[in-house]
Amino acid sequence: MTSEIHKITPLYPEKAEELHDLALSVIQKSAALGSRQHPVTLRSLQELLRIINSYYSNLIEGHNTHPYDIVRAMQRKYDTEPAKRNLQLESVAHITVQRDMEKRLQEDPEINIASQEFLCHIHREFYRQLPEEFKIMKDPDTGRESRVVPGGLRTQAVKVGRHVPPESGSLDALLVRFGEFYVPDRHHGAAKLVATAAAHHRFMWIHPFLDGNGRVARLFTEAYFHRIPVLGYGLWSVSRGLARRNADYKAALTWADATRRNDLDGRGNLSNEGLIQFCRFFLEVCLDQVEYMGDLLKLEELIQRIRHYVDLRNRGMVPGPSGEKQPLRPEAAGMLQHVLIHGDSTRGDVIQAAGLKERTGRNLLGLLLEEGLLVSDTPKGEVRLGFPIHAAGWFFPDLYPTLTR
Repeated sequence: MTSEIHKITPLYPEKAEELHDLALSVIQKSAALGSRQHPVTLRSLQELLRIINSYYSNLIEGHNTHPYDIVRAMQRKYDTEPAKRNLQLESVAHITVQRDMEKRLQEDPEINIASQEFLCHIHREFYRQLPEEFKIMKDPDTGRESRVVPGGLRTQAVKVGRHVPPESGSLDALLVRFGEFYVPDRHHGAAKLVATAAAHHRFMWIHPFLDGNGRVARLFTEAYFHRIPVLGYGLWSVSRGLARRNADYKAALTWADATRRNDLDGRGNLSNEGLIQFCRFFLEVCLDQVEYMGDLLKLEELIQRIRHYVDLRNRGMVPGPSGEKQPLRPEAAGMLQHVLIHGDSTRGDVIQAAGLKERTGRNLLGLLLEEGLLVSDTPKGEVRLGFPIHAAGWFFPDLYPTLTR
């Protein structure tokens, strides 16, 4: 079995100091995101990013479910067409698993997120929520159908493009080695983030499940970011970056699948240069997403985009939550700006910021709460900024396709 374990080496890129510099830049710039807005506003934004993660993770799998339809599914408003409904269920499953996973990490700081138990838990929780149609795999060459067992390792040989993953009999040993090496505490400083990138590929290379390996790899990577921790993560999405460069992502995975070319290509079974290229690509994607969100979170520019959105709504040029062109009073901009700057705010202060009379202000405040542009935990409690799907694409351009219907 030692020879089987050797097949996954190197587990960490050799002689690649430049990767540490790139990882350090990601860590530093991500940490700085937290200073761009009020902490209350940032927590609301993290809820939005879970939806965006689901959208882009689905997109990588070739499943395009608009965030608007994901939100409808979270409200149990499913499409009448079975195929679209199934995709909505898939999206909600991803969000549910991610939220529960983050809660588990907070409650159990000792859990090894690289362990077989944790990886199988992710797979089991995701697949048990999927419709039955998504649990059937068909071999494109033989036509043979197999059922995906939630949380169960595959028991048959598979082929992924040109890559032939290891035989099923070696999966347990490979996953034990994976869990031993990639436990975050084994690595230090920026090397933890480089290990995150390497682990992402090596998990995909093992391909332990009959299906769902890419999904589990991305959720596992989310867990790694939280466990390191990368401060500010949750305000940017690596899945968005991978989806937007999907062809490059798959090419980078293929580079790292290659076996060692010669004596100058590391000391393991797999190409060290291929692993370096994948880790560099992965970290560049992370840096790109951190910088993208850093630009969008600049206070003055975000205020201008919110005001522009209210102006477009006032003129009936963009739709409201129902998809219809619903006008929004221009004073709404003052309310949203006030809450953006102050985080939680009393309802009286928000109305005063708009410069409206009490009755008119309360009506407008009620409309903003109804639309989700403002959020409150109690009927009369303080309010905070919300990021509903129908507006968030205007607040954060290119975060996802803007709803135009």
